[in-house]
Amino acid sequence: MGVMIDGTYLTEDPGPDTTEGGAFKRAASTIRNWIAAGGPHPPEPGRYHLYAAWNCPWAHRALLGRAVLGLESAITVSHALPRRTEDGWVFESDGAFADTEFGAAALHEVYARQRPAYTGRITVPLLWDRAEGRIVSNESADILRMLNAFVDGEGLHPAQHRNAIERRNAEIYPKLNNGVYRAGFARTQEAYDTAVAKVFEMLDRLDAHLDSRTYLCGDDLTEADLRLFPTLARFDVAYHYAFKCNIRRLSDYGALWAYARRLHARPEIAATVRFDIYKQGYFSPSPLRNPLGIVPAGPEIDWSI
Repeated sequence: MGVMIDGTYLTEDPGPDTTEGGAFKRAASTIRNWIAAGGPHPPEPGRYHLYAAWNCPWAHRALLGRAVLGLESAITVSHALPRRTEDGWVFESDGAFADTEFGAAALHEVYARQRPAYTGRITVPLLWDRAEGRIVSNESADILRMLNAFVDGEGLHPAQHRNAIERRNAEIYPKLNNGVYRAGFARTQEAYDTAVAKVFEMLDRLDAHLDSRTYLCGDDLTEADLRLFPTLARFDVAYHYAFKCNIRRLSDYGALWAYARRLHARPEIAATVRFDIYKQGYFSPSPLRNPLGIVPAGPEIDWSI
C-alpha cells in the first residue's frame, strides 16, 4: 500500500510490520490533534470531512460514532474503494466511491496537503478540518471519542462508566481487534499460535461477560461497544477464513452472537455494515494470504433476530 516520506508518496509496499519473531506489529498513528470547544479545532457542524473505507474496521469505528450520535449531516464523508492498489486507498471519479471533498484519485493526495509534510502510512479513517486546511487526526480511537464533542451530554463516554470503558478497550484491542491481524499477518507458526489463542481467549471471556448483560459497560451503548462491533461484524465473513481465526465462529457463541445481532438490529448501526464489501477487501489479492484474489461465495450468515 506504499508509504509517504516527507509529503512524497512512494508506491513500494513495505509490507506488514513484523518483529524478529514474525509477529505483526501495527504502525502507530501519528496525527493526533483534538476537537474541543475553545481550541483550534472546535466542534462546528459542517467544518469537518471524514475519509473512510467500508471494509476497514478502524474506519468503521468512526462511521459508527457518526451514525449513532446522529452526525451524518454535521460531518460529511468520502468512502474509498474496498480494494487498494499500488496507490493505496483510491477513489473513483464519481459515484459512491468518489472523493467529494477534493476530487482526489487516491487518499495519499489528501495526506500530501498536510503541513508540516507527512511521513507514514496512508490510513483511514482521516478527519479533515476545512477551516484550518489540515488533518485533525488519523487515529480511529481519538476520532470516535472526539465525536462526543458535537452532542449535548457525555455521548458515548459517560463519566460513570469511563473506568470500565477504558478497561474493556485496553484488553479487547490487543487480544481481539488487533489480535485477528496478528494471527492473519503472522510470519511464523509460533507467532500465529500465540495470536490466535489470545483471540479466542478474549471471545470466550466476552461471551461469559455478556451472558447476563445487554452492553459491555452499564445499561447503555458506549464507545466500548462501538470499538468491539467492527471486529464481530467481520469475524465469520472474513477473519474466520482469510485470517485463519477458525477455532470457532462468532455464530458458535451464544451470548456474544446474540449481542452482536442486537447491535446490528439497530438501523443506524446496520447502515454502517457492508458484508459483501468486507469479503472483497479481505480476499483481495495478497501474495501471502490470497495470491489469486478469488473472493469466496460464502458463508451465508443470518444476522436477523
